[in-house]
Amino acid sequence: MKASTTYQDQAVLVLGLGKSGFNAAKLLLKLGAIVTVNDGKEQEDNPQVAQLRELGATVITGSHPLALFERNFAYLFKNPGIRYDNPMVAEAMARKIPVLTEPELAYEVSEAQWVSVTGSNGKTTTTTLITLMLDENRTQGHAYAAGNIGIPLSAVAQKVTAADVMVTELSSFQLLGTTTVKPKIAVLTNIYEAHLDYHGSRANYVAAKMRLVQNQTAADFFVVNWDLPELRELSHQTKAQVVPFSRLGNSEAGAYVKDGQLCFKGEVIMPVTDINVPGDHNIENALAAIAAAKLMGQSNDAIIDVLTTFTGVKHRMQFVTSYEGRRFYNDSKATNMEATEVALKSFKQPIVLLAGGLDRGFTFEPLLPLLKEHVKAIILYGETKQLLAQTAREAGIPVIKIVDNLTKAVPEAYAASEAGDVVLLSPACASWDQFKTFEERGDVFIKAVEQITD
Repeated sequence: MKASTTYQDQAVLVLGLGKSGFNAAKLLLKLGAIVTVNDGKEQEDNPQVAQLRELGATVITGSHPLALFERNFAYLFKNPGIRYDNPMVAEAMARKIPVLTEPELAYEVSEAQWVSVTGSNGKTTTTTLITLMLDENRTQGHAYAAGNIGIPLSAVAQKVTAADVMVTELSSFQLLGTTTVKPKIAVLTNIYEAHLDYHGSRANYVAAKMRLVQNQTAADFFVVNWDLPELRELSHQTKAQVVPFSRLGNSEAGAYVKDGQLCFKGEVIMPVTDINVPGDHNIENALAAIAAAKLMGQSNDAIIDVLTTFTGVKHRMQFVTSYEGRRFYNDSKATNMEATEVALKSFKQPIVLLAGGLDRGFTFEPLLPLLKEHVKAIILYGETKQLLAQTAREAGIPVIKIVDNLTKAVPEAYAASEAGDVVLLSPACASWDQFKTFEERGDVFIKAVEQITD
């Protein structure tokens, strides 16, 4: 871990007791900061509260007392999901206190180079693929995945050495609180409509994503999806070397598909059909990962070994089980319509779809063509169930069921299915109306499936 005196004897407020907040607070204490942790929910029974107090932090839960600012904080580190209109964040901004997120702290102490991935969809799969590729047959050090993938950055940053590499998945929420993060390789998978309730506008959302390249120089690399014209334009914002990837063959200057082969800068690596996970989106994820791995000097054999054996990440088109001719898939990470569109396109079999979740004020008309083409029955729950039901009726889906929650939706989906069908959880919505995280939602789905198949 790099030595840092930035926070020595500085009063720091950590807002939120999630994974990132807890680990950031522990690291700040190690760096000599005077740490106050605040969470609006009552957390006195949380063992992490006792642990932080034992380490010397002040922990206040159950409210957001603005009087805390009498402690003259030098910095505020917030949980990425906490909005900027939160009263504590708003007060910090009014007082000109820097509002930061965990990647900023982790980057300061990390001895390892960073390969960082962002985008609306495909972040987790691409991050996982890059990590596996860079760790394959490695003779010195290791590749570590961290960040939005579910592994706290500040915990990993403390243990990595200069021989290692950190492959960091960074969300727009995290990136908005960074000022010095500078990855050796930045990867942008795509940008679609997402999180506009948080960012306020698409322009703000895009600007948050592009903070990934704000500190890059000509010695760094920006791997970007060349099949999206908007991203080609955005590539002009970086000083880094632009390395495109293209499933549609729009550029051969980086990673691309040609004559059914995955290629990199004129070199054939392997057939597209040898990728072990289905769907055009996974071809794009593979191309982005290939570009990053090749730029880091990895061999074709290592890349091939990973792409021919990788079975997918949990909650992203995760195959759960087969039962009585039905195949069950958990795509809980589909927190927006674009991700669900990708999932629906991945199957030729009839689909029984489970969907619904947090209402962000969207309508679901973009799903109409794919619902018509692929979905034989739909089971809906959550805040958006009536909105989705309206779209399902317009699509002419013959079986539309509305239930209270996901646990009740699974047996309804099974009852509406038959041998040869796919039963797919792909909610097209965030999980926060009924679940803390999309991971919890996916686990509930898997448990409900197991209750049927057992």
